[in-house]
Amino acid sequence: MDLSDLVSRKDESLRTEDFADLDASENGLQVDRHDDSVTRVAFSVDAAVETIESAVDWGADLMVVHHGLSWDGIERVTGRHHARLARLLEADLGLYVSHLPLDAHPDHGNAAGLADLLSLSGREPFGALGGESIGQRGRLSTPRSTEAVHRTLEEALDHGGEGVQVLDFGPEPIEDVAIVTGSGADWFDEAVDAGVDAFVTGEGKGQLYHQARESAVTVFLGGHYATETFGVRALATVLENWGLETTFIDAPTGL
Repeated sequence: MDLSDLVSRKDESLRTEDFADLDASENGLQVDRHDDSVTRVAFSVDAAVETIESAVDWGADLMVVHHGLSWDGIERVTGRHHARLARLLEADLGLYVSHLPLDAHPDHGNAAGLADLLSLSGREPFGALGGESIGQRGRLSTPRSTEAVHRTLEEALDHGGEGVQVLDFGPEPIEDVAIVTGSGADWFDEAVDAGVDAFVTGEGKGQLYHQARESAVTVFLGGHYATETFGVRALATVLENWGLETTFIDAPTGL
């Protein structure tokens, strides 16, 4: 497949342009390649030396990640930026990035994947950001205990052995759940206003403990990395259906 065609199709399906003024990430193709032909695509959460080297070793033509290299632009190509870019350019490895567009996608997004894991029904957009929504809200098909939900997350998420933290202050059993993956603590008040029983995100902030306790809402902290593997994995399946060879490079951080 031509790289230009792949980029165009993914930008359209992810609505990349709609997030241009909302996202610090420079979404879309961040690093081009000389050869426009793409047959092998490596997927990972983060564009880091570790994952880039793994993609090169596998023989990838393109890397697709959630967290790329350019946030509000790159002013200097030194240090980490140089190390990462140099390896991409040496290997003629392209880099495609989808941050908030991938969080927000109703079917292939990170929140959508986590909602699938929990088998949420009656889903609706959640996590308002500038006219877009980067999360989802829904109901468990059968109300479940906090322990049962925790066990599902603990067993399924790639948390690097660090486990899933629980702020157990909400009602039993849990039925109504809101999700914003990654660093989603800023949307906790929206979850309270929505009247949910539980809020699932990646990482918390210091004040979240007392906010959850005083609001009587249970919070599950699955880890930033662990809650954001769903989107890139889903995109890999899409590209496999396009006839491309794919691999997922797992590099859990435990954070």
